[in-house]
Amino acid sequence: MDRPAAQPLRTQAGARQLDWRRRMSDSVAYALLVYTGLQIFVTITALRGGTASLLPYFALIVLIAAIVPACRRFERRWNRLSDEAACDPDLAPVFRRDIIGLWLLAIGLPFALAGLFTLLGYVIGG
Repeated sequence: MDRPAAQPLRTQAGARQLDWRRRMSDSVAYALLVYTGLQIFVTITALRGGTASLLPYFALIVLIAAIVPACRRFERRWNRLSDEAACDPDLAPVFRRDIIGLWLLAIGLPFALAGLFTLLGYVIGG
């Protein structure tokens, strides 16, 4: 019997069962929120820092265009799992590796690209 996609798997007692697909989907959503907040903070900081160029705005566009496909790739990998595989505790190390990669991307990318664009601003502008 197939369950609707929106319904979490449940045990007989009604407790939530392990579902890697849902966990990855939730992690991607949280990572995108953190990423967006960091990107706004980093861009505003660069603008207040006296950068008069359009590079911070360009960085914002590039980062938005880069993060969505990357996050979708993480999520797609886990959404392909069958119901049985989605509950397999043996996938924990693989899941942990993907989560670490996702969070490194979400936290590191805004700073790395903002630094690159700031450096380009100094090279081009001065």
